[in-house]
Amino acid sequence: MTTETAQSAGATSTGASTITGARLLARCLKQQGVDFIFGVVGFPITDFAVDAQREGIRYIGMRNEQAASYAAQAAGYLTGRPQGCAVVSGPGVIHALAGLANAKSNLWPMILIGGASAIAQNGMGAFQEENQVLAAYPLSKYAHAIERADRIPYYVEQAVRATIYGRPGPAYLDLPDDVFTAEVDESAIRYAPVVPDPPRSAAPAENIEAALKTLKSAENPLVIVGKGMAWARAEDEVRDFIERTQLPFLATPMGKGVVPDEHPLSVGAARTLALQQADVIVLLGARLNWILHFGLEPRYRKDVRVIQLDIAAEEIGTNVPAEVALVGDGKAIVGQLNAALEQAPWQYPVETTWRSQLQQKIDANALVSAELTADRSTPMNYYVALQAVQDAMPRDTIIVSEGASTMDIGRTILMNHSARTRLDAGSYGTMGVGMGFAIAASVVNPGMRIVAVEGDAAFGFSGMELETMARYNLPITTVIINNNGIGGGLTELPKNRQSPPSVLLPGARYEKIAEAFGARGYYVTEPDDLPGVLAEANSGEGPTIVNVAIATQARRKPQQFGWHT
Repeated sequence: MTTETAQSAGATSTGASTITGARLLARCLKQQGVDFIFGVVGFPITDFAVDAQREGIRYIGMRNEQAASYAAQAAGYLTGRPQGCAVVSGPGVIHALAGLANAKSNLWPMILIGGASAIAQNGMGAFQEENQVLAAYPLSKYAHAIERADRIPYYVEQAVRATIYGRPGPAYLDLPDDVFTAEVDESAIRYAPVVPDPPRSAAPAENIEAALKTLKSAENPLVIVGKGMAWARAEDEVRDFIERTQLPFLATPMGKGVVPDEHPLSVGAARTLALQQADVIVLLGARLNWILHFGLEPRYRKDVRVIQLDIAAEEIGTNVPAEVALVGDGKAIVGQLNAALEQAPWQYPVETTWRSQLQQKIDANALVSAELTADRSTPMNYYVALQAVQDAMPRDTIIVSEGASTMDIGRTILMNHSARTRLDAGSYGTMGVGMGFAIAASVVNPGMRIVAVEGDAAFGFSGMELETMARYNLPITTVIINNNGIGGGLTELPKNRQSPPSVLLPGARYEKIAEAFGARGYYVTEPDDLPGVLAEANSGEGPTIVNVAIATQARRKPQQFGWHT
């Protein structure tokens, strides 16, 4: 036995080796593919975090449990296996519930590990005692307290299985202090088998035939590509499907990059028209929730027909009945569609009124955006700032984005070329996810320069994570689009300091936070200075902040319909 092993293992009076619950938990997590744990240590999880490192898991110490829980789920989405978040009892778990809620809404896998007061002290008013399983249960696919250390392998296997089988999502494991410290005879441990990747279930052949028949009858077809296709690793199949059919497509925010944004069949720049006038929609791994306006009027035609592909049968027909249901794995089912098209090729015609209408709208919107981008006024508008970010961005980076207008406008300007390269506020619309997401993207992709584009209000939720980035020397560029407020602020505060609720401190020098931690910070007010600063910020090692002052009342381009926002 090595000295290191001896620190977490002992020997019984009979000479048998023992292992603590904390070490056993770390070992089981690593066995099941958990390579990263993000957390904030303290009672009773500090020893567990050390044991996780000994078992080969990379532990990333964060500054806030919310940010740690956001990082864990983003890492789970990017790797395809649940990653971990470890937090202390009571307030630590409560803080991390935000991550469970976001992961549940986004359908991303993670395992939250909550330390708990000792079972022997239940109900006695123990330190930070809380009914944590009850709190986590409605936000998780699986939530359970581990009552004995020897059962840790079983519970870890169950949690991992729940996070990736069917709809992905979060799990919670409650670890009391006396379970962490308990010693188990290693020879008596029954390790669970490694949870295999989920089976890729296919659709019935008659449903594939019905889907293509419906599609061929469309005059104004549209494919909507959701992040479910990114999760399913179906980008090759979806690109093949678009090329075979020559159908116009629209990506949801985190479906961007499954097919490259610059693809000539992308109609993202004519999103309103495409949704409003399509008569048949092929919904690939996307949900008709608020992001897609529920599939209802006035955003859609009353008689729109839907071909819906989803991993979960219960999602089929939500808000709008599906004419054809394709229930199963995205990669498998789009592969079935391609195989059918291989046998009986079909393409949407090149010359149609629908294509012409979409192209005219794309061209018109491009002119408006170009005019806004060409504006050299000071302070800058969103379009000037975001176009500079796009021009300076490494092509294959992961883009993290949050903040209302920063995120919305950025979806049309910041281009994604590969699947799983955009992380934003997502289905739950959560602000404050950005720094955790960026850290996850960086540790999962070592050496890649990650670009996080943040509204100043969104950055404020977890700005202290810049210390985390600096401590691990993570190459993350954080661009803060600063308008002094939540949706816009003031150039100076009223003398009585009674500001409107949305106003933040005018002229806040957020870049100084980077400098305080030994990183690089830049403050930019002139549009002509921004390209050079961004190029410098995106080079070299470690984190950077680029604080970009824009007009306090900068807005997106005028919208035709009020129901867009």
